[in-house]
Amino acid sequence: MSENTRATGWIAGFVLHVLTGVLAVLAHYSLMWVALSAGMPPVMASSAGFSAGALVRFLLSYTRVFVPTIGVPSALLRFVAALAGQMLANAALLALFIRLELNLWLAQVLVTVLLTVGNYLVYRLWVFR
Repeated sequence: MSENTRATGWIAGFVLHVLTGVLAVLAHYSLMWVALSAGMPPVMASSAGFSAGALVRFLLSYTRVFVPTIGVPSALLRFVAALAGQMLANAALLALFIRLELNLWLAQVLVTVLLTVGNYLVYRLWVFR
């Protein structure tokens, strides 16, 4: 496989990752908004939303973005392990930005952007490898 073909594959995969990420973020932010409206604390509400987004992300990543070389059970275990790290990073960064007095939604968007590239690399190189 040529370097150009390999680079194109990485770029196309990242674009699909971002597009499916938009759907995952919609699930995350929608549930977060509902939870906040019900009186849940911000970091807890974000974590609940993160879980909804994770389900969307796994289903789309496994079936549409990556070409898994492992079965669903193995990929799911790796995905859950990666998610644990991502959820902790999401909560820690969000808590930090809130302490820095950033607007909650601006802080959440910044966290999402910061985690996007790292998430893609973890998924491509380990979870769905």
